[in-house]
Formats: sequence, C-alpha cells, structure tokens
Amino acid sequence: MRFLLIQLTQFQKRFIDLLRISIFLVMLWIGGLKVFPYEADGIVPFVANSPLMGFFYNKPAPEYQQYKNPEGKEVAVNKAWHVANGTYVFSYALGAVIVTIGLLLFMGIFFPKIGVLGGLLTFGMSLVTLSFLISTPEVYVPNLGGDFPTEYFGFPYLSGAGRLVLKDVIMMVAGLICASDSAQRIINKS
Repeated sequence: MRFLLIQLTQFQKRFIDLLRISIFLVMLWIGGLKVFPYEADGIVPFVANSPLMGFFYNKPAPEYQQYKNPEGKEVAVNKAWHVANGTYVFSYALGAVIVTIGLLLFMGIFFPKIGVLGGLLTFGMSLVTLSFLISTPEVYVPNLGGDFPTEYFGFPYLSGAGRLVLKDVIMMVAGLICASDSAQRIINKS
C-alpha cells in the first residue's frame, strides 16, 4: 500500500498535466461545436436568460421558446429567427473564446505564466456557466402535468441541461488546481 501511495505522490505533476490535457480536449470539442447550428441553437436558453450574457442577443429572452430547433432537425423559420437574433455570430465568438481558454490552460504544461492565466480564465468561465443554474428556467424539470400528479419538478430537480451545467463545478476547481500548480512552478523558479 505504501508503494502505491508513494507512486501517486510522485506522479502528481503528471496527473495535473493530464488534467490540463483533458480540460483542453473538452474545451476544444465543445468550443469547436459552437460553429454548428444545432449547438448554437442549444445554448440560446442559457445566454438569453443570463444577466451576464443576454445582451449579446437581439431578441428578448422568452421569444426563443417559439423558435427552438430540436437537435437533429432544422426548421427554416426557426433558423431565420436565430440569424436575426445573432445566435450564430455569438456562438462562433463564444466557441473561439472557449478554445482559446483551453489552449492557454494546456500551454501551462510548458509556460507556467500562461498556465496561471488559463487556469483563472477556466475558473471564471465556469462561474459564468454555473450562474445559469440561477437564471435559466430550462435547468430544472418542468411541471408538464400528465396522468399522475408529480412533485418532482422545479428546484432541486435538475433537467438534462441542469445536470450538464452542474458539472462545471468540477471544471471550476480543476482550473484553480491548474492555476495553483502553475503559480507554484513560477515561485519555485524565482
């Protein structure tokens, strides 16, 4: 058992680098998907309802509900609404920001000063994402009625969208761990 414990401590630096790589892969993939209409359409409820980001869109928050494109289906009138809303332009820019933050975090493997920045930006991005738990109605299970009355709706019952957002707690802490590791490497060099 002691051997395993020693090995784990000796590989800590490599594990943190693996953490950086894994976050970069997630950010590259998710940020890269922002150029596709289905992904841009999918983030509209989060952005439109956010007091931190809603101003990026041209249409008021509740209006988007009439123009949802389900994943795997594109409706011309809905797509035209999203173009007028600025959905796609914003999504392209957001994707570029996400990929850039991921790249900065990854570069922390080689350049600790850049790694501190990448880690802190990852933390900040995750805080913004977690704010959607407060501002976005779609993160909680709605009361859709049905044959039997249900008490499992609203807070604290997370929908698929809510469960996806909640995972950013992990990303937030991982960003701090990476920033802290980079900061320690800078201090050790001086």
